[in-house]
Amino acid sequence: MDLTTPALLFPAISLLLLAYTNRFLVLAQLIRQLKQMDTEQDNALIARQIGMLRRRIVLTKRMQTFGVLSFFLCTVSMFLLFLGADLPGVIAFGTSLVLLSMSLLYSLYEIQISTNAINVELASFEARKNVRIDIDYS
Repeated sequence: MDLTTPALLFPAISLLLLAYTNRFLVLAQLIRQLKQMDTEQDNALIARQIGMLRRRIVLTKRMQTFGVLSFFLCTVSMFLLFLGADLPGVIAFGTSLVLLSMSLLYSLYEIQISTNAINVELASFEARKNVRIDIDYS
């Protein structure tokens, strides 16, 4: 393996970390909006949303942590390969890929929770409007 192999991951990891940061900013915005809609009639909805938001914050933190560690080990791998330490460089790169995979799995789980949160909002909206719309997406 040469120096260019880990270098190929640099743009991908950078873009991934940017996407994770955007997710975090959206979560912060949702929390601020939730605080503004704090009324008696929405207490049950708010309680469900708070639980999901807390879980999503933890997952986003883990996504970012594993993404940053992956980026760091990718850099270490390039440095080791530059110094001619091939085996440690390959091990660092392999570990970087494992950490990146873990980050992506946390991202997938966060997406599922996000989808559930949207469904909670839709159910609340349907209940208020006494409407149920079923759409076949197949």
